[in-house]
Amino acid sequence: MPSSGAKNERQRSAKWNARREAIIDTSARVFARRGYHATGIAELCEVNGLGKGAFYHYIGSKEEVLAAIHDRVMDEVMLGADRVAQAGGSPSAQLTMLGDELLDVIYRYPDHVWVFLHEFPALTAERAEKFRVRRREYERRVEAVLQAGVDTGEFRELDARLTALGWLGMHNYTYLWLKPDGRLSAHDVAKPFADIFIHGIGSTSHDADQP
Repeated sequence: MPSSGAKNERQRSAKWNARREAIIDTSARVFARRGYHATGIAELCEVNGLGKGAFYHYIGSKEEVLAAIHDRVMDEVMLGADRVAQAGGSPSAQLTMLGDELLDVIYRYPDHVWVFLHEFPALTAERAEKFRVRRREYERRVEAVLQAGVDTGEFRELDARLTALGWLGMHNYTYLWLKPDGRLSAHDVAKPFADIFIHGIGSTSHDADQP
């Protein structure tokens, strides 16, 4: 059986992680309103109710906060992509589900997504490279679904990379107006977006085969 010391260590670790996550969430709201460069450590300490020493106990630097915000978004986005891959289905069904998953992240994390889209140039060195790699991995997931649609004849001949960028732009731009307290939910937007996009890239011959 684990010792009481090991149990206490796990409990402390869980509390530490929970507090760190709360600091990241609060900091995302500040960055989204003031901007990353305009926000100092002193302000982050104040909004999180921490002294500088306590703040650095959880977060090593302001850039580490920024990187953690980006990781939060990418973690959620990639989990959604994994669910789509596991669900399978036709390329159209997968593209629809990818859109639903992506808009759900934008809807649930508006501040994080604002920071994610606006402040990524402030990431440096290994953090910047990690972000580029993860972002490109997700883009390849979208491209693969589009290419599968071309290969099966469900989508017309298209440049999968260019089309994926268009699809991403269509969905990512919703961060400006898709809000948790708004009139529309993520799912309300995802379905018509999918209808518009898939109708635009659908193969005429494939449509003619449908009942």
